[in-house]
Amino acid sequence: MAFALKKYRKQILAAVALLIGLLIIALLAWTLYLDRKITAQFEGRRWTLPAQVYAEPTDLYVGQVLSADALEQELIRLGYHRARRASSPGAYSRDGNRIELVSRRFPFWDGLQESQRLTIVTHGNAIFGMRDASGEEIPIFRLDPLLIGSIFPVHGEDRVVVTPQEVSPLLPTALKVVEDRQFDSHLGVDFSAIARAAWVNLRAGHIAQGGSTLTQQLVKSYFLDNRRTFSRKIEEAVMAMLLEVHFEKQDLMNAYINEIYLGQDGRRAIHGFGLASQFYFGKPLAELQLHEVALLVAIVRGPSYYDPRRHPQRARERRDLVLELMARHGVIDNTEAQQAAKQPLGILGADNRAGGYYPAFLDLVRRTLRRDYREEDLTEAGLKIFSTLDPRIQNEAEKSLAQELDRLDRTRRQPAAHKLEGVVIVTAPQNGEVIAMVGGRQAGFDGFNRALDAHRSIGSLVKPVIYLAAIETGLYNAATLVEDGPVEVKLPNGKLWQPQNISKQYYGPVPLVRALAQSLNLATVHLGLEVGLPKVTRKFVALGLGQEPPQLPAVLLGAVDVSPLEVAQLYNGFANGGFSTPLRAVRAVVDEQGKPLKSFALEITPVADPKAVYEVNRMLVQVMEHGSGRAARSRLPADVVVAGKTGTSSDYRDSWFAGFSGNHLAVVWIGYDDNAPTGLTGASGSLAVWSRLMGSIDTASWSAALPEGLEETWIEFATGLAARPGCGDDVILIAVPRDTRIPARAGCEADPSQEPANAPPLQKQAHRWWQGIIRRP
Repeated sequence: MAFALKKYRKQILAAVALLIGLLIIALLAWTLYLDRKITAQFEGRRWTLPAQVYAEPTDLYVGQVLSADALEQELIRLGYHRARRASSPGAYSRDGNRIELVSRRFPFWDGLQESQRLTIVTHGNAIFGMRDASGEEIPIFRLDPLLIGSIFPVHGEDRVVVTPQEVSPLLPTALKVVEDRQFDSHLGVDFSAIARAAWVNLRAGHIAQGGSTLTQQLVKSYFLDNRRTFSRKIEEAVMAMLLEVHFEKQDLMNAYINEIYLGQDGRRAIHGFGLASQFYFGKPLAELQLHEVALLVAIVRGPSYYDPRRHPQRARERRDLVLELMARHGVIDNTEAQQAAKQPLGILGADNRAGGYYPAFLDLVRRTLRRDYREEDLTEAGLKIFSTLDPRIQNEAEKSLAQELDRLDRTRRQPAAHKLEGVVIVTAPQNGEVIAMVGGRQAGFDGFNRALDAHRSIGSLVKPVIYLAAIETGLYNAATLVEDGPVEVKLPNGKLWQPQNISKQYYGPVPLVRALAQSLNLATVHLGLEVGLPKVTRKFVALGLGQEPPQLPAVLLGAVDVSPLEVAQLYNGFANGGFSTPLRAVRAVVDEQGKPLKSFALEITPVADPKAVYEVNRMLVQVMEHGSGRAARSRLPADVVVAGKTGTSSDYRDSWFAGFSGNHLAVVWIGYDDNAPTGLTGASGSLAVWSRLMGSIDTASWSAALPEGLEETWIEFATGLAARPGCGDDVILIAVPRDTRIPARAGCEADPSQEPANAPPLQKQAHRWWQGIIRRP
């Protein structure tokens, strides 16, 4: 045996040398591969930068209706913190009706706005004066907008990238003290820490402790997965050393600050301290105080284990340990550490954190931008999207829907597993901006977007379109009588279509205004058939519906499947007086450097005769005063005039309401996802959400000038006969074409010189308009 080994000694040594050589070559090749991988990915775009979406900015101006309390709430919502004296961006102070603030520097789509000191004085419920630091009067000022979300990739990573200048010196120092005290001297790997961890792991029989440096943590987060194997640790160590060779320590620290995982928000992964600062505290990283910085550093060790919302006591203990370590190593003194440890965690609750998360609205933004941008541009190129969302109204919409759905589920005693769902959309009719969108009961859940994708039968929401088509023919007006009686239509399949009123009764000849206000099905069908189905279906397209409904009689009672957003577009033409603007969620887009890329100009298109629309709108006001929408009056201020229409689909499967004021249009849908009957009408379901919302947002009255060619006259609501206040039952004021002859009730003649003292505000205003017209020379 010894002879054989001696005989083949040279061959064995040669084989071993060859094997070692091959291993060295393989190791060098592997190292070269890792080196190229690092330099290619890290030197280029170091992070995917999701497009950041901002809410509509708040403009402040002298005379604006805004109390000191309301202004303070707005600042708090934007993440400003109250101080004894406002001395840094994001701070404000208050003394009675006087508020001083230091705004944040912000790159808007129309230019960079530098940080400014501002003094605002209010008087009553309005801004009385605004001055800058030099005492100069400022007529108008724009606050920085709220970051409401990002368009992040499929893998869910979201981040707000910060530069070293935007980071408090406390943060990198605290990270080094807690996570890697040899960071400034090691070459990517701390061998003493590895030795300690190896000893612990050998004794445990498995990997129980790590000795990773900050650089290794960066490698694991940026390049690798979370597998904990010895081969993966070797790869991590080699890549960490290669990073140290190619990049400066400051670059690596800044990369770590922007990359590390710090929490989860549903499907969205919170990466980097910049986004974590917004997520937990609602303000930029540069504005964090000592105890807040310490909490974020504490979370690094285990974002789930030390989640301050789920485990506040555990997170506080870890934060206090971080403060103790910072004091022990001279980063702060003991007094500072003790004072910081007395502070509460200070995180925003999931329901009131600045910006929240609005997946339905962000989905609309993404779909809007896909027409002009590639998906990778939206998820990686760091675009800034300036949207139309009003966070205050959005939050009120979410609250109104959730509260009413809870109430309906309780009162109707439905199984817990079978809960109602709903949608709320709010727009500004004049410019078509979508200012709020709730896509479901769980507004923060990123799932099926009912606001855009739920196509449901809209029931009586179609009726204003039918009445508009009729009035545009010139043969009908609000007082025209239409028969509310039995209808039989033979369908192509030979069956008879026999619709009914919801009450199962017939009301005979009724004026159009009553038929619309009380949502009488049979009167509407008679009217639609007289006008002709082609005229009706074409009017849907004119008002903005993407596809013309089939010319079938059932369309006259709402057998049209559309989404809530399409309903909002349809009603935009009514709320805007016969003109329509395409609904939009984006105002402008800028690139990573702040260069404007695209703005979305206002488009206005005439869609209907303004006089006919005015007549219908006055009838829709009567829906709220005398008809199916009158229950809303109890939740709205007495002097606020609104117009709207209820909708109920067959078998009570869908409850709808669409209505508008002077500056808001809101659409509400309630139903089950499985299309089961709800037992709710538009009035008993969606109207309650709509009225709660409109009563909470300080909306303005609907008011429009009486168009030339129309006049106002008094009629009885029930009969349509001409009457006057004091002579006739339930007398209302309607708009009709000038010189329209309306049969009078026996013994009554319209007397426009008399204005009833108890007339609703809109009637008084319209009456004065009428008097002004007849007195013109």
